[in-house]
Amino acid sequence: MNVGRRVDYAVRALSFLAGQPAGKIVSRADIEKCQDIPSFYLSKIMKDLVAGGLVQSHIGSKGGFSLAKLPTSISIKDVYETVERPLVLMDCLERGADYCSYCSVCTQKSIWEEAQKVLAEFLGRISINDIADRQGLKGRLVGSLQKAG
Repeated sequence: MNVGRRVDYAVRALSFLAGQPAGKIVSRADIEKCQDIPSFYLSKIMKDLVAGGLVQSHIGSKGGFSLAKLPTSISIKDVYETVERPLVLMDCLERGADYCSYCSVCTQKSIWEEAQKVLAEFLGRISINDIADRQGLKGRLVGSLQKAG
């Protein structure tokens, strides 16, 4: 399993939104700048997060985004599955014998099933609230560099 940029950027965007005061509408430009997310990724990711019911979009001159749910109720697993697909380590676990004719006799299938279960449970327990980020990655990096210097 490789966690790609889409998931990384979605988690960054949501953690930034979770770090803001409840109900605050945050502009796309602020999310982009503070979390260092390229514009062409952010637009698509935010559409997916809105469609998935995790984020609300607000239109107008003061528009932007806010969380659609409490940050404690949005898990990392939810984010992954909203912007990617269901969390599946190997296609045979989801598609069975239609995908692989060896499924019924495979000696490693149970290992991957257990690993997938452990990972899904772990990611399901971590909420966006646990990694809320009021300042943003860029701000924290600059702050840490100033303290070191």
